Amino acid sequence: MNFKFSSFAKWLFCCFSFIGLMLVARIIYADSIRYLFLVWNLFLAFVPYWISLSFINIRPKRKVVQGIVLISWLLFFPNALYIITDIIHLSTTTSVPLWYDAVLLFTSSFLGLVLAFASLKNTEHYLKLYFRNELVNFIIFMLLFAGSYGVYLGRFERWNSWDVVNNISAMSLYVLRSVLHPLEFTRMWFVTFLFTGLYTLCWYLLKTISQSFHSNIATV
Repeated sequence: MNFKFSSFAKWLFCCFSFIGLMLVARIIYADSIRYLFLVWNLFLAFVPYWISLSFINIRPKRKVVQGIVLISWLLFFPNALYIITDIIHLSTTTSVPLWYDAVLLFTSSFLGLVLAFASLKNTEHYLKLYFRNELVNFIIFMLLFAGSYGVYLGRFERWNSWDVVNNISAMSLYVLRSVLHPLEFTRMWFVTFLFTGLYTLCWYLLKTISQSFHSNIATV
């Protein structure tokens, strides 16, 4: 069988390969696996994009399947947005030049954001099959807000997507407390709104660029 890959798929392959080569070179040079966690984080960032590709194959009448896919996508969506916070690992206390690690972390963060917004684009296209544009725009904003909240939970509280299954009671209690007592969680809400603003600006910039070039980065 002959498989044809889109330009976006080829671009993803090049990006993953570039980061992989940078990691291998860093491991050899520094004899350290300091940034090897990026492999796992990028895999988690790829998952929501992969899930979003299934939207085109869901039959309209299969409501339960639609719900499961959407919930699964939303649970993993923050993982793609999360990678930009890995910049906190940038340190001058290693033998590797600071500029090298900066390029490595920037490239990983950029790839994570592209995967996040590509999956969001697929989600937007799916939602437009059922809702008017104005409502879809509001839903997209709320999804970015929820994703930003998830980024905070992951970076500062160290929760992850698997805790929805493994530790759902504790996570649900924390989320409920943060909603009912927002003044006790001022840092959380500040960070959430800050990231929501950042991701919203990036999202609409990407849409503007995409429309300008008449291209859709989420096509496979």
